[in-house]
Amino acid sequence: MARGHPALEAAVARSRKLLHRRAMMAAAAGVVPVPGLDWAVDAALLTRLIPQINAEFGLTPAQLDRLTPHKREQVQKAVGMVGSALIGRLITRELVMRALRIVGVRLTAQQAAKFVPLAGQAASAALGYATLRYLGEMHLRDCVEVAKTSDLLLPAPAPTPRRRG
Repeated sequence: MARGHPALEAAVARSRKLLHRRAMMAAAAGVVPVPGLDWAVDAALLTRLIPQINAEFGLTPAQLDRLTPHKREQVQKAVGMVGSALIGRLITRELVMRALRIVGVRLTAQQAAKFVPLAGQAASAALGYATLRYLGEMHLRDCVEVAKTSDLLLPAPAPTPRRRG
């Protein structure tokens, strides 16, 4: 996806690590036998995850506002080419729910699986992980494409907080 672009490769690696952690949370919510809980958790996770991935690639609204008008126009054209509704915008619950509807069949199967003890909960967890991972990977692919197409300089990685211990 980002071969030959070290900064992009690093941003992809950081984003995938974050995506994996969030997908594991979605899987944990899938195990809980409360119908609808996983939809709410998925929406909440994506509402936080998408802006974090955008930030890795310099594609948050605030980061885009700091670009020169010419560079901002290049980015907007690239966003239009990939057709993403989640890049460079304030991420709202409504936008996330629209993205979740794309994988609605998976989520419906996940809800139905919850009613089968143990095996259904395992299937629900797997579907929760796969759904969030799929949406995150699609967004990540779009971010890489926009960054490459518009020749966008990526921001420096955020410093990781050090643990006291």
